[in-house]
Amino acid sequence: MTHRTDGGDAVISAFNAVGADYVFSSPGSEWAPVWESLARRHRDGLPCPRYMDLTHETVAVGMATGYGLVTRRAQGVLLHAGPGLLQGSMAVHGALLAGVPMVVTSSESITYGDGPGPDPGGQWYRNLSVVGGPHVMAAPFTKWSNQAASVHTLTTMITRGAEMAARAPAGPVYLNIPLEVLLDPWDGPDPKPVAAHGTTVSAAEDMQAVLELLAGASNPVIITETTGREAGGMAALVAFAEAMAVPVVEPGSAVCANFPRDHELHAGGEIEPFVDTADVIVLLNCRAPFYPPSRRPARAKIVVIDEVPQRPHVVYQVLNADFYLEGGVAATLRELAVRAREQGLVSGSTFRSMESAAVTTAEWKTAGTLDPVQVVATLREVIGEDSVVVDETITHSRVVQRHLRRATPDSYFYVQGGLGQGIAVALGVKLATPDKPVVLTIGDGAFLYNPIVQSLQAARANGLPLLIVVFNNHEYRSMKMNHLRFYPQGAAVDTGEFLGNDLSDQPDLAALADPFAMHAETVERADELAPALDRALKAVRGGTTAIVNIRVSR
Repeated sequence: MTHRTDGGDAVISAFNAVGADYVFSSPGSEWAPVWESLARRHRDGLPCPRYMDLTHETVAVGMATGYGLVTRRAQGVLLHAGPGLLQGSMAVHGALLAGVPMVVTSSESITYGDGPGPDPGGQWYRNLSVVGGPHVMAAPFTKWSNQAASVHTLTTMITRGAEMAARAPAGPVYLNIPLEVLLDPWDGPDPKPVAAHGTTVSAAEDMQAVLELLAGASNPVIITETTGREAGGMAALVAFAEAMAVPVVEPGSAVCANFPRDHELHAGGEIEPFVDTADVIVLLNCRAPFYPPSRRPARAKIVVIDEVPQRPHVVYQVLNADFYLEGGVAATLRELAVRAREQGLVSGSTFRSMESAAVTTAEWKTAGTLDPVQVVATLREVIGEDSVVVDETITHSRVVQRHLRRATPDSYFYVQGGLGQGIAVALGVKLATPDKPVVLTIGDGAFLYNPIVQSLQAARANGLPLLIVVFNNHEYRSMKMNHLRFYPQGAAVDTGEFLGNDLSDQPDLAALADPFAMHAETVERADELAPALDRALKAVRGGTTAIVNIRVSR
């Protein structure tokens, strides 16, 4: 179908072609052509993505991130000029680290009112211009950044950007669409729908060499950070690990649920016990496994399985690889498992995990105080497996990972990048999984970094109830821990004056739910915890966001 409209309709046609379900927007005045296209399409019954009007850039980008974590498909994001891009840049960078595809756009003027056509407005001349264009600013925290210089190339710039965003390593791309291009007449045909990208695996002889290496190993281990982010990744890893009898470690840097925590081959979350004892280490979708980077295994051969092992957005990366298998990770693992079974190959490992027994042991004091382990263990029992957890804790992140014992794909995601995105990412996950409870675990410091008002407004306006569980120790604990790391006998220890960590004067975080008529409770005693979480989950299942502010002991 041919439209004789303008660049706004070209934008919507392109997002249709890439299969975007949503356009997430923190609106700016440049987007009137897109709004007009959407209004026209709604009136005429024409296809278009659903438009989400949001009141903060972090919320818009964060929701696109959460939605993309689950669907693994690029969505559209509209921000405002250079300032809107800067405001949303932390969340865009978080999407880059999380490997989430999206097409982020904002605008500029290229005539400043001195050209033909509609007047763009003096604000572009006086306040909004950026030397070199906003696409120059976006380049360091996106996979690809460019300007759409003509309405005639606009649809292809968007569809090409979406295809690049989806390729490994997946991540956000940015397109600067000048206001004059949006207003230019467009009479092009609708772009062709974008096909799903193909999958590759390494050569048969390379896979065979790795299988034989593992079969000859007596103490092999698999270390993975992001395999569960791949479609079918967890199931493929389980099949491979079981076929070869190789244990799996999910380190603290894991960003999602990769391997069932209750599986007998789950070897916990610590790499260090294996670094000098393993004879083969398989780095599976690992960006930066060893720390410090110079920490080289004593005797292990290192196999790297990854579609793009050398991450272009990682400044410094050391893998110490002896073998590479490069291709689609899930497809490669499935092929390796099939070959191992056909040939009867299995490693000599005798490992069996103690992880499941360890997490059921009471590791907290019961004298009325609330230890974070107790909070997570209780939360696990209340929410069950039919839930998705988004985690934006810092000092409690390993406690959450270990004691939640997630065992299903897409059941746990750790927020990447700077603090302040957690509520928005959880909202995006809820948008993609409307039939499941979505739980956000978050520290009080991280919670206060979030655009709380705008995020709760988005939850209420769009019918996206969350269970928000705040681990509240009334401080930036990580700040104090790092101070003590560098100055264990310093002046702060002598005087008790630890700067940069005190949150004792924070408001009642539960009360922040009041303006939105949401459920809220503050919990200070162990006997209050389970009933409070039960009531909160009941409220969420009834369609209301709930905040449970828990005073933890550490």
